[in-house]
Order: sequence, then C-alpha cells, then structure tokens
Amino acid sequence: MNDNVIPFKRPSPKEKHKGKTLCRSGFHKWQVVTERKFDTKRGKLITLYRCTRCGEEKVQAH
Repeated sequence: MNDNVIPFKRPSPKEKHKGKTLCRSGFHKWQVVTERKFDTKRGKLITLYRCTRCGEEKVQAH
C-alpha cells in the first residue's frame, strides 16, 4: 500500500466558524496597536484598535 497518503479530517462547524459569529454581531475583541500614535494630517494623538478575531481596525482620535 501507499504510505504517503495523509488522512483528511473535515473541520467541524464549530472549528470552521470559530469567532466569526461574534464579530458579525458587532461584538469585536479590540486590542490596542502601538505602531502609530500620532496622526500628522490632523495633528492629533490617535489610538488604533485591531480586532484579534477578524482583523478589522478602528481609529479613535483624542
């Protein structure tokens, strides 16, 4: 027989959609990104937030 065949396991619906339903409903898991802290166009301090589940970003000016 062939020994180089890898058994394929289909992901369960729980694993497939993990974290997507919360973000789709508006419940993101925001985390502060500290790469950029100053907006040169506005001349203001900004805080960049990125969702750890889906990667969406939002900016809040101070």
